Order: sequence, then C-alpha cells, then structure tokens
Amino acid sequence: MAGRGVSLGIPRPRTTDPMAVRLPDTTDRPRTPALLDSFGREATDLRISLTDFCNLRCSYCMPASGLTFLRGEALLSTAEIIRMVRIATELLGVTQVRLTGGEPLTRHDLPEIVAGISALPAAPDVSLTTNAIGLESRAAQLRAAGLDRINVSLDSVVSATFERITRRPLLHRVLEGIEAAREAGLAPIKVNAVLLPGVNDHELPDLLDWCLERDLQLRVIEQMPLDADHGWERARMITAADVHALLAPHYRLSPAPVAREGAPAELFDVADPVTGAHRGRMGIIASVTRPFCADCRRTRLTAEGRVRTCLFSHEETDLRGALRAGASDAQIADMWRAAQWGKAAGHGMDSPDFVQPQRPMSAIGG
Repeated sequence: MAGRGVSLGIPRPRTTDPMAVRLPDTTDRPRTPALLDSFGREATDLRISLTDFCNLRCSYCMPASGLTFLRGEALLSTAEIIRMVRIATELLGVTQVRLTGGEPLTRHDLPEIVAGISALPAAPDVSLTTNAIGLESRAAQLRAAGLDRINVSLDSVVSATFERITRRPLLHRVLEGIEAAREAGLAPIKVNAVLLPGVNDHELPDLLDWCLERDLQLRVIEQMPLDADHGWERARMITAADVHALLAPHYRLSPAPVAREGAPAELFDVADPVTGAHRGRMGIIASVTRPFCADCRRTRLTAEGRVRTCLFSHEETDLRGALRAGASDAQIADMWRAAQWGKAAGHGMDSPDFVQPQRPMSAIGG
C-alpha cells in the first residue's frame, strides 16, 4: 500500500551479493555459530518488522501525511519470513522473536506467519508489538496459531489526547483489542507509552492506575530521535527521572527483585504510598538517559529483509537479495554473523557528532 507525503529515507545496503566482501572484517571473530559482536554481546532476541505501514500517524513517529510505504515484492513474503526465523533459531541461537511494524496487524498473513514460526523445530518465544486496532477480531486466532504475548502501544486512555497524538479517533478500537487479547489468554499484556511534554505527561498517574486495575504492565519509554520530522529535542523530552517525579505523589516505586538479563525495561514494583500495599509492576525504558547498550542482545530485520544491528544504525545488510539470489541457509547465516560482528558499542546519542538515522521508527521496527 503506497502512501503520500514524505519519502522514506532508506540507507544503501552494505551488500546485495552473498559472495561479496564488503561486510565488516570478521577475522578476529571467535568460531562460534552465535550472533556475536566484537564487544562480546550475543544476540538472542530478533525483532522482525513485517511492514512499514501503520494505520495511525503518531506525531513522534510519522508525519500527518504518512510516508512512501513499501509494497508488494519489496516486503518479505510469508515463506521468506519463516525461513529467516528458521535460520536465526537453528543456526544463530535466537530464542526470542518479536513481530513488529509499522503495524503488523495490517498484514493479512499474520496468523500464517505466527503459525509457521511456532511450528519450527527450534520454535522461539513469539511476541507481537501492535497498536491493537483489529486485534478484537484476531486475538483468539493468533493465540491459537502460537502467539505467546503482546505489547500494545497506547500513550493515553483519554480520547481527545489519543486523537491528538495519533491523529486518528480510534481509541475505542485499541481498547477493544486489549480486551480481546485478555480473553484470548495472551499474557502478560504490556502497554508501551511515550510521554510528550504538555500533551500526555500529566496523565501518567491515571494511565498507570488504569493499567494496574486491569493487570496490564505499563512500560514508559523515553522518546527517542526516530521521528520522521526530525523534530526531537533532548532538552524537551520526558526522562526516566521525570517519570519517577510525576508518580512520586501517587505511588511508591521500588526496583523489582528480578534479573534484567538484557531486557530494555528496568522493572519497578508499585505500591500504595500510604498503606504500602502492592499494586503491581511497571517498567521504564530509558534508552536515552540510562542506556543499556552494554548488555544489548537484539538483532533486527527490516520489512524488506535488511539486518540492522541497532535502532540507530546508519548501515544495513541486505539478506533478502541474497535469499532471492539463491543463497543457502549457511551463506545467509554467515552474512548475518558478519553484520552483527560490526555492531557499534552504543547508540552514540551522547556524542556531539550524533546524527539521527534516516529511517523513522515505523520503517525500522521496534
């Protein structure tokens, strides 16, 4: 499906030839099948974008007019996605797969993708990041296909605020989708929220209360410089410290006694400030102010089959071209290992020469 408006800035891939030698030098890489980088991190978590199209137009992600979206054969097919995941799980040691977008529910073949991944010999844990629009009619089907859990992007449960952020009057569809996911047994359900100053930051205590009452786990995510308009300003973003300050009058947060193990969210137990009664748990993903790059365990595939080793990468490695040119599973795995070996030490946002990636979040996959 094509969109009007801003053209999508896609970096030139490092290579489209499975026999090319323009990938990072892997001479010093240990002889291991794992997705290892030169800093000793091993990627076991694959984030794979199924599409760059989304039916919302969130202001921190996409212009109101949309983008020029990929279409047809530019996207990985159902069979190609399943093959990529098979290579990742059988040859590279991946144990977790998160299906993202854009909005993955806009792919009509999503149940077939989930079922195909779940049927693999080395089947991974399969999760989905979604805005939940359309989930009300598909949650049970996806659960039956093998989907384990979901994250729902939801920045506000106030209709006017939701429409201001997403530019669409569709909050009721999101809420219906969450309820359907609960009924289908997709648990735990995590709610991802980005706070924007003067827009929804004042709603945070009520949003957390809304989640706690429904046994949903809120994840507050610091806004990152991945907006298509390149309007992000570090000085204006809501930080993890701000989140604690906003919640302090209403809740008592204490670090949860669980190992983080490379997860992006720092977890906190939530208690009533007066009685001390436990209310539930929430997470804060402080990618900007408290980066967790040193323990990153993620690798990414874009919707057109390119490896990105970091959300903020400026280089990509084209596996789709190799796959369609007849490369073997072993060749594709070697290309993937070489790309991962070149992963940077960190995202570099604290560097004075930091440059925002060309691709916005919707074109990368979260």
